[in-house]
Amino acid sequence: MRCITESRDPKVVGMAIMGRPRTSAATDEAVEPLVSPVNSHTEWDPLEEIIVGRLEGATIPSGHPVVTCNVPTWAGRLQGLAAGLRYPRMLVEQAQQEIDGFVALLESLGVTVRRPDAVDHRRRFGTPDWTSRGFCNTCPRDSMLVIGDEIIETPMAWPCRYFETHSYRPLLKDYFRRGARWTAAPKPQLTDELFDPDFRVPKDGEPMRYILTEFEPVFDAADFVRAGRDLFVTRSNVTNRMGIDWLRRHLGPEYRIHEIESRCRTPMHIDTTFVLLAPGKVLINPEYIDVDRLPGILSSWDVLVAPEPDPIDEALLKVTSMCGKWLSMNVLMIDERRVIAERHHTGMLRALEKWGFEPIPCDLLHYAPFGGSFHCATLDIRRRGSLRSYFD
Repeated sequence: MRCITESRDPKVVGMAIMGRPRTSAATDEAVEPLVSPVNSHTEWDPLEEIIVGRLEGATIPSGHPVVTCNVPTWAGRLQGLAAGLRYPRMLVEQAQQEIDGFVALLESLGVTVRRPDAVDHRRRFGTPDWTSRGFCNTCPRDSMLVIGDEIIETPMAWPCRYFETHSYRPLLKDYFRRGARWTAAPKPQLTDELFDPDFRVPKDGEPMRYILTEFEPVFDAADFVRAGRDLFVTRSNVTNRMGIDWLRRHLGPEYRIHEIESRCRTPMHIDTTFVLLAPGKVLINPEYIDVDRLPGILSSWDVLVAPEPDPIDEALLKVTSMCGKWLSMNVLMIDERRVIAERHHTGMLRALEKWGFEPIPCDLLHYAPFGGSFHCATLDIRRRGSLRSYFD
């Protein structure tokens, strides 16, 4: 494995981006330049600060084809019947106990944990073209993308998530005041023109199809993972080509974005398909990824094949989970060696140990009805590291 360590001091980068030191309007006297509290370039640099989502006010997503085409069949049927209602208390209480334990674990590891505001997601909202109720703010990884000292609010395709970042606004404003860059991608219209009315899930062997058209840019941040100057993305039913192009142009020539081809028939989010663990090590889903079709830039990296997930015997969880079986891959790196992984998935824990990592078992199995696991439930705000390239 070879790494090009072309690094830049993040403080210097932040100061250069912010421009000249601020001056007082009254005295025109220079004041101390701001140093951004936001700094994260990879999925593995030592973690210092993170946002963890909330369950309070969680509401079953309002019915829309872009929602039902992505969730498992049973969950989709239940969602159609209960759309706009609160999640059952039993589901919330189980997940709440686990997320509280996860937060306590992060804090015990010396990580600063921030949380969004609690929100009543049953409140109806709309645009001139449509109305909807909300969903939840359990998964900050979807609605915001951190690139260096910049937080980008993403243009998500689910109408029920249109205003989801509002619950994070107190945090975003705090980070901005302290020196972070804060950007919002163009707010999408989400009119019928964005969605293919004739869409159906392609069968195995059929050409890939997506429910999204190229009417406007949309993307979820969770379809991207970061390795310094290189990002990897999966096109999906929530991320279209226009969305990928928007981010590519926004970031400019300093970054490269590589598309990962997925064989998943209902793709949504890269973090159960292609997971960056450390410099030179990537974890892939053997059901969704053809190793021979990975971008050539990964040729010098170790490609680790995820073991078959342990079965889940809990009947209620099987029919309420919004995620597929490969949620076992949804891990959170604390640094290049330590990794938080689901306690239930013993096969994954053993594999991580065999590959030289130090897995930290934790419970978050009952978070699946709300959209994910450890990587989904978090947004790393600050990791100790600088911008560099990990590829020739």
